[in-house]
Amino acid sequence: MTMRITRALASDVAALLRDAARTEILPRFRRLAPDMVRAKSGPLDIVTEADEAAERAIAAGLARLLPGCLVIGEEASAADPALLDRLADADCAVVVDPVDGTSNFAAGVPLFGCMAALFLRGECIAGWIHDPLGDDTAVALRGEGAWIEDTEGRSHGALRVAAPVPISAMVGAISWGWMPEPLRSRVPSRLPRLAQTVNYRCAAHEYRLVAGGHAHVLVYNRLLPWDHAAGWLLHAEAGGYAAQFDGRPYDPARVRGGGLIVAPDRAGWEAAHAALIADG
Repeated sequence: MTMRITRALASDVAALLRDAARTEILPRFRRLAPDMVRAKSGPLDIVTEADEAAERAIAAGLARLLPGCLVIGEEASAADPALLDRLADADCAVVVDPVDGTSNFAAGVPLFGCMAALFLRGECIAGWIHDPLGDDTAVALRGEGAWIEDTEGRSHGALRVAAPVPISAMVGAISWGWMPEPLRSRVPSRLPRLAQTVNYRCAAHEYRLVAGGHAHVLVYNRLLPWDHAAGWLLHAEAGGYAAQFDGRPYDPARVRGGGLIVAPDRAGWEAAHAALIADG
């Protein structure tokens, strides 16, 4: 498939996410009955009626905007895990997280997002992180930068990561809950080495935070593409540096684990790795 991702098409996808949020997500916020929420793999991995309805709406819209493109939604993949195996080899694919931060959404906490990332032949070339409550979308196109787009499709300036600072001055979102031992014990014990840490329980807003220069470092262990592809590209196009715990480049089409550190630059990555991850 030959395709050029224009800013007009990027705006169309942003509008699609916005429409899904307005019609399927926000009307259910703080209005979920108990039977509208259920566990998937465990009590910390839940899905709501809003996730499923929004994913259906987004998939239908993508079929119109990108005919023939494979849509890999988080909820569809939960029902059919083999779907994710098709991502790396697909000519065109879009991964979708209809409600990132589902635990927040289900609890009535106003911190959740809607994410999508476009892949051509295994390469992530576009990403979107929509904030349903703020009603704007962070957009990234490979080689063209990252920006915030409003409801009228207007760009509000380029996103840029924070200036480099020493580890003692870094603010970070450090997700250690999915880490194996010894990292699960090591990493939390070292958090005082940073100036401040946060945990939004929502990668969408954590990536927007660092891409906009309002924090310095993110650390994750589990790397499902609907959680990270859009934000990783957004951060990269905002000038940041990211790599896995062993220093390898992150490949969102093929990698599911091995950890990820996101920082303003390579020196910042090395400082965060030494402070939080490295043995000794």
